[in-house]
Amino acid sequence: MSHHYADDERSIRDGQRSDPAGMVAIVATLDTKGRETAYLARVIEQWGRKTLTIDVGTSNRRNSSDARVASPAEVLREIAASAREEVKELLRSGAIDAIVGVAGGKGSAVFGEVVSDLPYGFPKLLVSSARPALLAELALHNDIILYPTLVDLFGINAFTERVLDNAGRAVAAMRYVPAQDRQKRKTVAITAFGVTTPAANRCVARLAEAGIDAIVFPANGAGGRKMEQLVSAGEFDAVLDLTTTELADELVGGTASAGPDRLKAASRRMIPQLIAPGAVDMVNFGPPSSVPAEFKERQFYSHTPFTTLMRTTVSENERIGRLTAERLSQAKAPALVLWPAKGVSDYDRDGGIFRNPEADRAWFDAVRRRLPRSIIARELDCHINDPEFAEAAASWIVEQLTPGGSSVADV
Repeated sequence: MSHHYADDERSIRDGQRSDPAGMVAIVATLDTKGRETAYLARVIEQWGRKTLTIDVGTSNRRNSSDARVASPAEVLREIAASAREEVKELLRSGAIDAIVGVAGGKGSAVFGEVVSDLPYGFPKLLVSSARPALLAELALHNDIILYPTLVDLFGINAFTERVLDNAGRAVAAMRYVPAQDRQKRKTVAITAFGVTTPAANRCVARLAEAGIDAIVFPANGAGGRKMEQLVSAGEFDAVLDLTTTELADELVGGTASAGPDRLKAASRRMIPQLIAPGAVDMVNFGPPSSVPAEFKERQFYSHTPFTTLMRTTVSENERIGRLTAERLSQAKAPALVLWPAKGVSDYDRDGGIFRNPEADRAWFDAVRRRLPRSIIARELDCHINDPEFAEAAASWIVEQLTPGGSSVADV
């Protein structure tokens, strides 16, 4: 690891001085991106920030114990794990308050691992020549600001100078400042989809009236995955899981699955959670041509030219309910299931294209049969987007986060 420092007394543009700040960490493979890294460090330091470089290259490890590792992929994982711990220690000590990577494909993957434990909102920039699919995958897992180079990183030239100048100036202006009022305001995570937006809007408004912040995540796979990660990191005091449609995609094979960790983090963190079956009447696919042939006889609706929705069946909803109960049964903090008897999405209401009370009931019956007695499953005679549903859901969350609020047994 090498250190590069800028003079704190250095005047920058128009005689202004930079505010006192931590260093900017630069993560790079110096064996292949050394010139680009040095150029980026100079730009950052010209704008009044000190830099610290973390080398994640492999060439200097060939003659070390790393040679015993079975594959290049394992070498990269070991390097990433070591650098991740180093970055975490730098954060704990207050030495850094921003981080930037310079990388190709392998280095970009390593950078994603290195910053994976950094807090949401910590400035993370990546200057990368990696393929767009890899960059899209990184964006699914973290709030990385991407600076695609569009050309390969082979030294400094008229094209790479432009992107490195922009990235250097940007990261030099960024600082991570932890929220000072974290203990003063409670924060709740909410899941939403287009077909449950009215309910989510009312929940946000009701929580705001109680002085509680609400952060809404789109239940589109990436959103649910990110919510679970942030809940695990301790960012939230409760979860209002209004829209659990991602479980339908996980079980049936749609494109909006949030993976096997969905509906687990709140139980592990032992914070209150409310579960509703928002949009479990549908599985997401892309254009009609992308729908697997095995589903050709099913009921579909073209939500957009790029999104095809498939109505879930009685048996599928029963399986989704079982999975919901299985994961929710691990909860040790207060938990409540709310089921809207008149429909779970805008398309699942009287006269709606996906209205199927039998399929909806299969979800609720499966949940009730498998939940422990400590968790109540409650039926409401309304649609999920009716005001009374949002009022009941948000009010329960408010009660859990209010001193002296009701217990699960009081609901």
